Amino acid sequence: MSDIVSRSPSLGADDTPTDAQPRSEAAAVAAHPERKPRIVIIGGGFAGVAAARALRKSNAEVALIDRRNHHIFQPLLYQVATAVLSPSDVAAPIRQLARKQKNLSVMLAEVTGVDLKSRSLTIESDGVGTRIVPFDYLILAPGMQASYFGHDEFAEHAPSLKTIADGEAIRTKILRAFEMAELVEDPAERARLLTFVLVGAGPTGVELAASIAQGAAITLRSNFRNIDPSKTSITLLDGAKRILPSFAESLSRKAARRLERLGVRILTEALVEKVDQHGVIVAGRRIESATVLWTAGVAPAPILKLLNAKSDRAGRVCVTPFLSVPTTRRYSSSATPRHSPRTAAPCPASLR
Repeated sequence: MSDIVSRSPSLGADDTPTDAQPRSEAAAVAAHPERKPRIVIIGGGFAGVAAARALRKSNAEVALIDRRNHHIFQPLLYQVATAVLSPSDVAAPIRQLARKQKNLSVMLAEVTGVDLKSRSLTIESDGVGTRIVPFDYLILAPGMQASYFGHDEFAEHAPSLKTIADGEAIRTKILRAFEMAELVEDPAERARLLTFVLVGAGPTGVELAASIAQGAAITLRSNFRNIDPSKTSITLLDGAKRILPSFAESLSRKAARRLERLGVRILTEALVEKVDQHGVIVAGRRIESATVLWTAGVAPAPILKLLNAKSDRAGRVCVTPFLSVPTTRRYSSSATPRHSPRTAAPCPASLR
């Protein structure tokens, strides 16, 4: 794996790569026909880890790059945010994969450049600086980020839940609200502190709302003297006609009934107009809240923009039926995989 990462190409007098660093991967393969193909995976989430494990028996050098050194079990992250689980319960070191997979190397770095023509990546790592990572095949599995639908200013007062750090920050925010409510004497301020608003009624919003409600009614109920946590107000907002809009309508109804039994108020077809330190404004009406959490919408990782490839309105890269970028070159050698590496979700038929 020693040649899977290299410094920037050394240049000759005419600013062209020297013989020590071939201009292209094709030249490198021709110069070293015995070299194993190099497969680079960006992202250590479910897709990236699955791709790495699927290649464990391949005759290739595999490198997995992620800016974090741990894999997050995303479905249980909401339990970290509500103090049900500790961060270590939902995170596992990515590097432990390399212990059992001899052809795998793990890199803690952030990808800042993608050059499909030269088949190389530019990565940056604290204390190391910028380096060049050549590849024969590239698998992009960078995951997603929260989308505020063009209102990024909401992020200051409505944190999202995508990382371990997000989970810890939200946990602190929730528990601090109860602690402050115990101390204040103003009834209006106490009510504001005990009001939680979640924007977005997808799986994360539904799970988080239910977990906060159960924690307030059961776990925290006898822990305070001046407040009754069971009287906490929890409001779940969504712009769709029902919660869990991507699920079957029967499941949506059952989830809504369960949330209502837990004391969660559901507001559908409700679009948030403003989020600030005092709460949210929905359809011209303000809901006073000290804790607003953003559980609505996701957007593709910014790294996909580095491909300069065609994308749909949501920012997802348009790919071929083989999940490759249409402009991706293919080697003509017999070592070429039958399918090109995955880069993104397929585009709607109208955009192909």
